[in-house]
Amino acid sequence: MPCRKPVRYHQLLDSGRQCSFQERVSAAKAAGYEGLGLRAETYADALAEGLQDQDLLTILDQYDMRVTEVEYITQWADENRSYEQKYKEQVCFHMCDLFGVQYINCGLLETYPLDHTAQKLKELCRRAGKRRIALEPMPYSGVPTLAAAWEIVQASGCSNAGLLLDLWHWVRAQQPLDGRLLEEIPADRIVSLQIDDVLPRPYASSVLRDESMHDRLAPGTGCGRTADFVQMFRAKGVQPAVLGVEVISDALLQEGVPAAAQYTYACTRKVLEQAWPQLLEK
Repeated sequence: MPCRKPVRYHQLLDSGRQCSFQERVSAAKAAGYEGLGLRAETYADALAEGLQDQDLLTILDQYDMRVTEVEYITQWADENRSYEQKYKEQVCFHMCDLFGVQYINCGLLETYPLDHTAQKLKELCRRAGKRRIALEPMPYSGVPTLAAAWEIVQASGCSNAGLLLDLWHWVRAQQPLDGRLLEEIPADRIVSLQIDDVLPRPYASSVLRDESMHDRLAPGTGCGRTADFVQMFRAKGVQPAVLGVEVISDALLQEGVPAAAQYTYACTRKVLEQAWPQLLEK
């Protein structure tokens, strides 16, 4: 399978309220990205602008861009899911069909017993049909580590269940970058990767999620050893559907979405030139 360039531009979900859909696509294109990731909330913002599905496709075609990731399904393990969550899930399915995306990112803040979580993931995967579900471990969540996420994926017994792994979450979970944790996981069960970087000192555990949602750094500009993270998966033989750039940063957004896109892309190129240059090839 050929390698792919870094194709995802996804800033803090509130950035969609700071710019229009066309401005978002234009900024990503001008920076050098091949595509961008969209949350269900971002799609709703675009519809609120008065755009229809065909308008979104037309704008993407105009800039020769594509949507490469769809997210984010949450609360899927609740016994009695709200209508809002059920509808959001269906929106994600629709977005996949509309944009030709084959997988959806999901996470779980709540903590449940393994058998319950695995069963609920199985049900989600069944509803997803041919689409893949990429479960993301987050240190402040009910699935805090790679080991916890892989145990759930395995227990679900679903071939369309896999993993989404993000450097920020990896480092804040205090997981090593030597590849040991990947030894028992087939490379093809790692659906996609996201890169960014971390501050020298983490926020307190009680507010760690605030750091994740407001204070990430661009790849290669912090203490997370982004290049080593990327090289670890390259050595494993992972072929990510997308290598995404997820720099959620209030400080960067204050500079404007175009400037943030240009800066994060430039930082990403430097990391990949060192760690996985094939991903930059046409």
